[in-house]
Order: sequence, then structure tokens, then C-alpha cells
Amino acid sequence: MAKKKKRRTTVRADFRKRQSTRTRTNDLTRQFEDQSDKLEDSQTGERVSGKGRLTRKRTVAGSAQENEAGFQVELEVDENQCKAGRVISVHGLGSFVRVADGTIYRCTVRGVLKSLATDLQHVVVAGDHVAIQVGGAGHDDEQAVIVRVDARRNQISRTSRKRQQVLVSNIDFVCIVASAAEPLLKPNLIDRYLISAEKANIDPIIVINKADLVDVADLQPVIGVWAQMGYPVLLTSTETGLGVERLKRMVSGRDSVVTGQSGVGKSSLLNVIEPGLQLRVGTVSDENQKGRHTTTAAKLIPLENGGHLIDTPGIRQFQLWDVIPEEVEGYFRDLRPFINGCRFPDCTHTHEDDCAVKWAVADGKLDVRRYESYVQIKDSEAY
Repeated sequence: MAKKKKRRTTVRADFRKRQSTRTRTNDLTRQFEDQSDKLEDSQTGERVSGKGRLTRKRTVAGSAQENEAGFQVELEVDENQCKAGRVISVHGLGSFVRVADGTIYRCTVRGVLKSLATDLQHVVVAGDHVAIQVGGAGHDDEQAVIVRVDARRNQISRTSRKRQQVLVSNIDFVCIVASAAEPLLKPNLIDRYLISAEKANIDPIIVINKADLVDVADLQPVIGVWAQMGYPVLLTSTETGLGVERLKRMVSGRDSVVTGQSGVGKSSLLNVIEPGLQLRVGTVSDENQKGRHTTTAAKLIPLENGGHLIDTPGIRQFQLWDVIPEEVEGYFRDLRPFINGCRFPDCTHTHEDDCAVKWAVADGKLDVRRYESYVQIKDSEAY
């Protein structure tokens, strides 16, 4: 008896809208005057249908399963012809993927994967677990094609040009690195990172680098508020070695991302934690106290004691993704205990009377700076 073939599962998937679209002909009056003798050959009608190049749906092999990677469908691949790997870094249209035996492949992305409709700015990011096909027509043994992006356990995202930009994925810790000086500490930027970590259900670590440049006592009022909420806060210095060993123990055996604004010393910290990396470091501008970009792409770095660190490019703005103003209060740990005491259930805690949050600020139970940070973030997300 003949063996039955396994039935292939298909699903209708949304695709990106193509850039090349048919446009209407302009200047018909002028054409009528100049080419009236050719009107007999002109097209008098236009057929519009839901098929062909106008369609935004296609039937693909896979199953309808929305995942953290932002796709509405899980593509079907031949597991026997694929290798499982993890994305080390992404450079434009190309990526580097490390597989189980340690081999690193230069990869492109499967065309159908790039065409699937998604809010993501980029299809793959550092930290993604992917399936790749090695070799084949037009490829050598060091090249491969990413044919599937596995569901992400979590991810850190921000808004960039009104689209979702995923910085990294599949991590255990977020090391939010700031500097005590050069450039100056920006607590509100750290608050935004904390919201993103809370939303993604990832444990954050606040690292205040360059602590040797200031009097540590001056930092206690601001870092004490974060510590009281249960956030680990480390003071570090690559010059004196302060806090470096403790940070090294915390990230050992885990997958952590090191993120923060430019010039705070992320690459310098990584060079001390993992000797031999020799990552390029830069200086801070004397004019505007802003750091210069030295890291151009997120990179997955294996640690000698197990785990990985992901170095990311410095940023100057961090606009939250998929957070509406009404949700902001829920991501502030210090505001949550007072919310239920407000008179109005839809209280914004900004202008209403009988607001328990504003009372807490007046009574000194809630830090004024944190409250002002909440108002600023809530207002910015409203637009």
C-alpha cells in the first residue's frame, strides 16, 4: 500500500504593500489637444480586481500563529535541510548567524519572510533564534538564507519613524547604563527604559558608570528612589574598577543587553568585563556633552563564563512602542499603590481634585522627580 504524503498546511497571509503601484495618467486635456489623431488607439477602460500585483494577500505554507516577532504566520520549512542558529548581528540586508557547532554564516533573508506584513522596521535582530539553509544555488558554503524567525521570548523595542524598532530579543537582563558625568545623568531616560523592561517582563539593572568623576553622595537621592522600588542599582567605574566584578557576576551565565545613550561607557564596560574584546570606544564632546557613536550595530558577544552580552549603539531618544497614555501609570511601581485611592476611576493624576497620587507627592510619600517624569512621559505618549 502506498504511503500517504503528509498534507501541507497553508494559510492566507498579509503582505507588505508593494512600492510600485499603477498610477493614473495626468494631463488628459493636453493629450487630447496634442494627440487627438491617436484617440482611437487609446485604452477606454481599466480592469480592477483583487488579484495580480494589486493584492496584499498570498497563500503560503505555514500556520496562522501570531508571535512576538510580529508575524501573523509561522512559515513551514523543511527541518531536515535547515540548521538552527542565533543571530549575532545585523548589518543592513545581511546578518551573521552562529549555529550549534560554532560556525558563523553570512545570511540573507528569505524573500517571502521580508514581504510578510509586519510593524517591524527590521525582520531579524540580534538575539533572534532562526532556521537557516546553507549553500544552494548562488551561495558558497559560508553563506546561508534565513528561512524562519522563531517566536521571541521577549524583546526590547522603541518607536522609530512611526514603526517598531526591535533593539534585541530573547534576553534575561537589561543593563541600563548611564553616566554620573560626561554626559550628565538623565533619570527620565532611565525611567523610559524601565517602562520598556516592565512591559517586556525583563529584569532591569541600572548601572551608573563613571562614578569616579563625582561625589557618590550626590547621587544617593536619585538612585535611592530606584533602589527602594526594588531595582538593582550599581555604581561602576572602568578607571578604578568600582562595581565591575559585581556586574560581571550578575550577567555571568545569562543573556543580557547593554543599552543607554551615547558616551556613557558601554563599550568600555564590556572591555573590562570580557578582556580581549577590544571594542572601539569614543570620547564625549566638550561643547554639548553628547557622546559620539562608536558601536554601529547590536552585537551578540559570548562570555567566557557562559551567557552572552549584547552591545547596542548609543541612543539619544527612546520613544516607547505600543504604550498608550492610560497605561503609563501601571508601569510606575511607585505610583501603583496610590492609584486606587483617587476619587475618579479615570484619573490622569495631573489636574484632577481628590487625586491620591498628587496627595502622595505633597506628603513626601512619592518622589517629585518621578512624578514629573510620569507626567512628561504621559504627555509625550499622548502625541
